Amino acid sequence: MDRHVFYHALLDELEGRFGSEQSFRWEGEAWAGTDENRVWLKSEGTLTNGILGDSQQQVFFSRAITTYFDAQVGARYDLDSKPGRGWAAFGIEGLAPLFFHVAATGYVSGDGRLAARLEGSYDLLLTQKLILQPRIEMNFYTQDDPRREIGSGLSDLDAGLRLRYEITRKVAPYIGVTYEGKYGGTADHARASGAPTDEIRFVAGLRLWL
Repeated sequence: MDRHVFYHALLDELEGRFGSEQSFRWEGEAWAGTDENRVWLKSEGTLTNGILGDSQQQVFFSRAITTYFDAQVGARYDLDSKPGRGWAAFGIEGLAPLFFHVAATGYVSGDGRLAARLEGSYDLLLTQKLILQPRIEMNFYTQDDPRREIGSGLSDLDAGLRLRYEITRKVAPYIGVTYEGKYGGTADHARASGAPTDEIRFVAGLRLWL
């Protein structure tokens, strides 16, 4: 059984965000492999006023290193309306005590730039079908990247609180609120383009297993 190949795909966020401006966001992942070794595909992005931003496509090979954590190595490519950039990627992902889902990923670009991402989420069961999920993501960069309008240090933070109703385990509509913040040089680029540097927005979407 430990050599049996399993597969799974999840669209964790498929949502509209509504505030001073409206946008559509997706975030999903798929994997195939055994209990020990897996290949992952991850995709996310945001479409605002016809402009694609914050779009990152990643591929990883992962290997279980403990019962609850996998080590991952792979690549990421930033593919949106701004100039693209490729990265080598390495990290760790799994369940911390009390079943918090956490991930920490480091990136190295071809020209020596370094970046990091920290993510965390938790599913709080209010009933068997009603689930409250707090979620946070933070991105860090060691150098300014004017071509992609990114500043060094803590670049951006995306935090949300979503309440979903599982019609089935595979189909769950949800509503919630998100906070999006940009900091340092990234905030300066946002101000220069007339975009907000921090905003609370209402979200409505659908979570799907495929």
